[in-house]
Amino acid sequence: MEERTLIILKPDAVKRRLIGRVLARFEDRGLNLIALKLFRLSDVDAREFYSIHADKHFFNELIAFITSDPVVAGIVEGRDAVNVVRMMIGNTNSPKAEPGTVRGDFGLGTTDNIIHASDSPDSFEKESKLIFS
Repeated sequence: MEERTLIILKPDAVKRRLIGRVLARFEDRGLNLIALKLFRLSDVDAREFYSIHADKHFFNELIAFITSDPVVAGIVEGRDAVNVVRMMIGNTNSPKAEPGTVRGDFGLGTTDNIIHASDSPDSFEKESKLIFS
């Protein structure tokens, strides 16, 4: 089933010039990038985007990190895109991510883990409206 998902290459990916290498992995897998933009998340938008984590101890660190520098957001389309992309990016905690995944190969920690990806079609709908409104 064709579906869409949102990815955000975080400031660490942009600073380390990993954008092309990460995006190529999705294209190599047969997924299509149908939207892409470089921008800086505002504090207000970041807090709304990550509101699901508002009560967690790492929330303020996450907001400070994601708003610290530009990010690249994209919409990826393909068969079972949400699950395929989630599998490809690996564990949120980069040191625990499998080699061969984006986070396993490039991530340095839990916050500086290179990439965000929607975890469900519902999350994609909510997140993409905020990012690509």
